[in-house]
Amino acid sequence: MIKKIISGLCLLFSVVSFAQEGTSSPYSFYGIGDVRFKGTIESRSMAGIQVEQDSIHINLDNPASFSNLKLTTFTVGGTYNLTTLKNESSSEKAKRTTFDYLAVGLPMGKLGVGFGLIPYSSVGYKIREITTVEDITKLEEYKGNGGMNKAFFAASYKLLPHLNFGASVDYNFGTIEATNIKAINGVSTGSRELNKADLSGVNFTFGAMYQAKLAKKLTLFSSLSYRFESKLASRNTRNIATISYSSGYDYSIVQAEGDDSYRKNLTLPGELKFGLGIGESKKWLVGAQVISASKGDLENTYNAAPNVSYEKAMKYSIGGYFIPNYGAFSGYFKRVVYRAGLKYEETGLVVNSESIKDKGFSLGFGLPITGSFSNVNFGFEFGKRGTTSAGLIQENYAKFSVGLSLNDRWFVKRKYD
Repeated sequence: MIKKIISGLCLLFSVVSFAQEGTSSPYSFYGIGDVRFKGTIESRSMAGIQVEQDSIHINLDNPASFSNLKLTTFTVGGTYNLTTLKNESSSEKAKRTTFDYLAVGLPMGKLGVGFGLIPYSSVGYKIREITTVEDITKLEEYKGNGGMNKAFFAASYKLLPHLNFGASVDYNFGTIEATNIKAINGVSTGSRELNKADLSGVNFTFGAMYQAKLAKKLTLFSSLSYRFESKLASRNTRNIATISYSSGYDYSIVQAEGDDSYRKNLTLPGELKFGLGIGESKKWLVGAQVISASKGDLENTYNAAPNVSYEKAMKYSIGGYFIPNYGAFSGYFKRVVYRAGLKYEETGLVVNSESIKDKGFSLGFGLPITGSFSNVNFGFEFGKRGTTSAGLIQENYAKFSVGLSLNDRWFVKRKYD
């Protein structure tokens, strides 16, 4: 049954992942867009903490985790995002529904492998500015869409009973389109500039996970991973067109020039993740995680701006879970997993000399599916990014996520009496 579910959802995901507009943030104009992948629903419900060597949930943060799986595991997640964007004088609301990830993990004794597809970053903004000076009305409109996806393959090996090593390779690909329209009321024509960037590249991640008994019912968990800096090729095309437009500023192309094509190499930042946790397995856990990312070089030709720079990114998280009674035969809610976490992030983007920060807290719970090791996970994230200072935009967001973690036993040789 799980194989049929995977096949159907893979087909659906492959269509939706390329068509969706996964963000409404004006900050997605910069770099390769809004980096919105933050882990599975289970991890995000604890602000990103995922240090335990889990046997029934896929950990997409550390490739060393796959050798912990005891059953073939399939996971998929999606999010409904409500955002209020505001500056010092006005505010607007936006909403998006997106797929977040799809992955499969296969246990093979001490070896474990995993593969999947993840929409890594998204571009989705529309900014229109209309100004009137001495009866002359000017329009400038900026629109962007697209983003970058990654397909990954990971493998890990359990070197010792409590020590795993792993590695993953990601193939990054995607397309970003940015449109700039300029028009003046009373002038019959205006201009449109269309920039398109086709992205592709490969990067590698290595990881390790270790746990040690501190007491009979107390265990120390740790997780370490490093993603190397890597090149990202951007094949750019630029097209200039003369347009005519209506009083409502709907436009049609009058004449377009030929495409101007060129190539620019970007650099995906390196990223170090380190997490520690303490707790009783399948009962409770409290952990902390630090993520440090290098500056990289993601500024493309069409989105370079004199008031924008990039810096080292940092993220600090604390979180954990609690299960009243994992092995209870009666009382369904005793087996529910309750999760919570807090985060503080310096995103690495600096606009008008202001570092863009992201602060938030998360809640979640996992509902076991009776008669199996599978479960349905719900997550809730609330926070704010950016600021209204220095003429910038502040985003207040509420995210409601749901994920499936389905488990089954594959590769079993049938026996007959």
